[in-house]
Amino acid sequence: MGVTTKGQVTIPQNMRIQLGLMPYTKVQFQIVGDAVQIRKAKQPASSSARGQAVLNALRGTADCGLSTNEIMAMTRGDE
Repeated sequence: MGVTTKGQVTIPQNMRIQLGLMPYTKVQFQIVGDAVQIRKAKQPASSSARGQAVLNALRGTADCGLSTNEIMAMTRGDE
């Protein structure tokens, strides 16, 4: 595995799954001797930063060009 010109590396999928590293998960890097250690960043128990980041990423992606009233009319069967 190599480092890209942007300094990026891919964490293998099996490791991401085992550690629960989902999209938008914050991580921390630490130098230990001549190695780099990566771990999930500790977040306060009340923090919902990942959930909020997911909502922000999804906001506006379901735009179908209809107004709320038009969608409600379709839902009710009004035509």
